[in-house]
Amino acid sequence: MSASAPGLFPMFVKLQGRECLVVGGGMIAESKVQSLLAAGARVRLVAPRVTTALAEHARLSSITWVAREFEVADLAGVFLVIAATNNDEVNELVFRQADRRNVLCNAVDQPPRCHFYFPAVVRRGHLQIAVSTSGLSPALAQRIRKDLEHQFGAEYEEWLERLGRVREWLMRKDRDPERRKLLLHRLASREAFERARRRRSAKTSIRGAVA
Repeated sequence: MSASAPGLFPMFVKLQGRECLVVGGGMIAESKVQSLLAAGARVRLVAPRVTTALAEHARLSSITWVAREFEVADLAGVFLVIAATNNDEVNELVFRQADRRNVLCNAVDQPPRCHFYFPAVVRRGHLQIAVSTSGLSPALAQRIRKDLEHQFGAEYEEWLERLGRVREWLMRKDRDPERRKLLLHRLASREAFERARRRRSAKTSIRGAVA
């Protein structure tokens, strides 16, 4: 990595209740709005025209749609903004003004105009595995995501829920932090997962035979 391209700081951000702005009303904007809503963000959309799905979100009051071109005042009180228009000048304006106001900005498919990137994500319930190439090759990030989807199947969602319940119980009952840590690591091991998966498969087979 060159000195002119510092490394990214990876983190998962809680957007629940935070004001987020999306500029643009096309299919790309639609996908970004869906992601923000899934994270519990309060979404404001600025665009003269929007897709049918975005118009429906506005009708249901899931988002606030301002039906006009972007104005600098739209950035007031915003935690982050996504520039998702097909107009290069508008995206540049959004990024420049957001940068001046210390508002996090992502101009879709324009790495120089991004304070952050959307990673390729594998989701299995509360388990999220994110892959980033720092904007250099989204196609590679997508390929790696597909590989991880095969490696981490749907069964991880249930297993993680079980681990969470066990951890909560141990946090209440076991006052020895070192012993608790050792046990939790054993429970999260590959071997423990394989045993849990075999038991799950056996129960499924038994239910199928009975049925």
